[in-house]
Amino acid sequence: MLDKWKKTVYEYMHHRNQLESGLRVEPLLTTVRDDRYLRKQELRLRRLQATQLERNAKPVRTETGLVLRHIDEREPNEAVVVDVELRRHYEYELHGMKHMEDRREKERLTVIRSGNRWLITQVESEVPERLSPHSPPSEAIARAEEAEREPYDTPPNRTMPYLNPRLISGSGFDASFRPIYYNRTKAQEYANTWWNSANPSFVSLEVDCTNFVSQCLFAGGAPMNYTGKRETGWWYQGHSKEREGWSFSWAVAHSLCMHLTTSRSGLRADIMEHASQLTIGDVICYDWDGNGRFQHNTFVTAIDAAGMPLVNAHTVDSKHRYWDYKDSYAWTPNTKYRFCHIHDQF
Repeated sequence: MLDKWKKTVYEYMHHRNQLESGLRVEPLLTTVRDDRYLRKQELRLRRLQATQLERNAKPVRTETGLVLRHIDEREPNEAVVVDVELRRHYEYELHGMKHMEDRREKERLTVIRSGNRWLITQVESEVPERLSPHSPPSEAIARAEEAEREPYDTPPNRTMPYLNPRLISGSGFDASFRPIYYNRTKAQEYANTWWNSANPSFVSLEVDCTNFVSQCLFAGGAPMNYTGKRETGWWYQGHSKEREGWSFSWAVAHSLCMHLTTSRSGLRADIMEHASQLTIGDVICYDWDGNGRFQHNTFVTAIDAAGMPLVNAHTVDSKHRYWDYKDSYAWTPNTKYRFCHIHDQF
């Protein structure tokens, strides 16, 4: 017989599924008694509804699967804390074309018995898009930004730029310095293959968004600029005796954004004015507070029927998510974006 608290959790999952199609928080009221969380959902649904109206997107079908990751029965028959993963699949129609979006969301639910019922009294939702795995000190960022403005020279005998040649074909370094072309299709294929899992060739970080974007760029042929200094270049070597062997620009959102837009050679990008100017293989940077510090990066993997980018991302694993992220708990009215169009030749 299914534990009664599990019935409440599965009922919650069913109601979460209804949220995305009905855009109303009321279905949750039968199981959830967390006012803070309900208010947060209500605000998110308002933004989502506004986005759908603006895009003229019509929901077709939503599915939400549930995986119980960890169960802590703190008081037998009285209280349970359970970590869950919600696996969401969303289909919608836009200008006569069907689009599909997938996402993985993690939550911690506190379930308490109240008389003959079990109720969810707290829902803790991570907002990992606001976090940084390795925030370098401000002086290191300043040095990095200044260094990236200067073009670098690659010694002829260096075995760079490709430190992980197994990941893409034709990755050997050519001493004749023939141009390297960005293969957007390979980058897209990589992003779609690893959007919800970790490539064992790389270290997986708890806050993995920028690490994932860097891998996508690398899979498309972007050459590493190995300087050996974490605050300069764009490079990855992995762990070495517990030492993190990668540049800040490889794994830190703000550092990658600065590298893309200030570097004068190798991997670099032009800043575009509008999201509609981006194409597959480009990068979007997110500054949730509007203070000039970018906290999240995504990778463009598709263009919708209206010509707007859809993105893949890690941390909150997402595939073909609408670029503006107004359905994220991290989004604020102060959010600013940087639209990075990657150069086709390095």
